[in-house]
Amino acid sequence: MATGHKFSEFQVGQVFESGSRTVSEADVMQFAELSGDNNPLHVDADFAAKTPFGQRIAHGMLAASISTGLGQDTGIFEGTTLALMEQSFRYKAPVFFGESIRLRLAVTDTKPSSKGGKGVVSFDADVLKDEDTVVVAGRWVVLFRD
Repeated sequence: MATGHKFSEFQVGQVFESGSRTVSEADVMQFAELSGDNNPLHVDADFAAKTPFGQRIAHGMLAASISTGLGQDTGIFEGTTLALMEQSFRYKAPVFFGESIRLRLAVTDTKPSSKGGKGVVSFDADVLKDEDTVVVAGRWVVLFRD
């Protein structure tokens, strides 16, 4: 049984927030292994200590990837999503090991399908840490059933 939002339930201006998730060293190392992105900024503490960040940082794409799971945490996608049509990301600030991130989705547009029974919802999708520091600013476009 679908518990998520149907297309007709979305309105421009609605905001949904997820719970938070802490990004660990293990997360970063596993992502480096999975993706093959072993940039020393992420995996080498000695190298990273000499960068402007002063320490290792999580991959921006890891934070963006975690945001898709955080999106599920909102409950709006459960059983009503037909397709994730588009995602875009801008990396705004670092995520350090041990920091917690969360997702804020704001509905920016809704467009019913000409075929009926479904529609497209566009969201501003911001990944945040601390006191609302945006670490990844994005846009999601999702097809929902009605």
